[in-house]
Amino acid sequence: MMNTAIGSPRRHEPEQTPASDPRRDRSATGVVACHTCDLLTRPSDAAGTTSLCPRCGAVVHRQKSNSIDRPLAFALSGLILFAIALTHPFLAMKSGGFVQETTLLTGIFELWKQHLYGLGALVLLTCALIPLAQLSGLLYILIPLRLNTAAPGSIPIFRAILHVNSWAMMEVFLIGILVALVKLAKMATIVPGAAVMALGLLTVVTTAAMATLDPPLIWARLDRRP
Repeated sequence: MMNTAIGSPRRHEPEQTPASDPRRDRSATGVVACHTCDLLTRPSDAAGTTSLCPRCGAVVHRQKSNSIDRPLAFALSGLILFAIALTHPFLAMKSGGFVQETTLLTGIFELWKQHLYGLGALVLLTCALIPLAQLSGLLYILIPLRLNTAAPGSIPIFRAILHVNSWAMMEVFLIGILVALVKLAKMATIVPGAAVMALGLLTVVTTAAMATLDPPLIWARLDRRP
């Protein structure tokens, strides 16, 4: 049998967890399936290391450092920034002595008033509800894991978080706002509110929370098989 410092090949048995299942990355046996050739290997558990497949050389797993504490801190910061973005003024427009303040949800309300229900619901879902549910779900899962336990229903919630991650489009919403600011700057004086800064930071924090997350480790902590 060939030995390597990264992992040793294991015989691929039919009863092993399929490679399409996200929990196959870190099962109770401590082996993972290569995404390229499906070879079962045992990756290193040392923080900050990268394990390669002994057969094809593909990256099998990257063990991230502080993969519980860092996403937990980012998720908590994100919820605080989300509260600021929703409760504080977003923009103020001054034109001819007339001042009008808007909030983050003002655009959604205007879409509903214009009977654009589908577009309004899509903006509300992708820019508010999904990021809020994502951050709340991370806190619900990571806080008990930090205390060496698992909250009820954590497995389906974590699966949903990973599934809807591509639908969180706050950065697209932020880019649209910046484009609108450039066009409105010629018509009126635009005064950015605290919610603008909070939304920009929230986009960075949410991305950092998902980037520092280690799904294989989370699956292993949530699905501890005897």
